[in-house]
Amino acid sequence: MTNEQFKLMKKIQTASFALVEANLYLDTHPTCKEGLEYFRRHKEEYEQAKKEYEKSYGPLTANASDGTKKWEWVTQPFPWEYKANEGRND
Repeated sequence: MTNEQFKLMKKIQTASFALVEANLYLDTHPTCKEGLEYFRRHKEEYEQAKKEYEKSYGPLTANASDGTKKWEWVTQPFPWEYKANEGRND
C-alpha cells in the first residue's frame, strides 16, 4: 500500500467513524442543526475520499465494481488485507 493510498484509507475510515457517531447522535436529536451539519460535512468528506480512492486503487466494496471489462473486486488485495503499517512514514 502506498503512502497516498494509506492516507486515503485513513481519511475514509475517519469520516466513516464520524458518520456512525453522528447517526447515533441524530437518532436522539433529529432536529439539531449542528448535528445535521456535522453529518453532512463528514458524509461529503467520506464520499469524496471514497471516490478518489476507488478511481486510483479500485473498489472498496464489491458493490463498487462496475464489472464491465472484468470483476475488479478480486484483482488486487482486498482493502483489509494490507499490513497495518505498510506505507506509513511515521
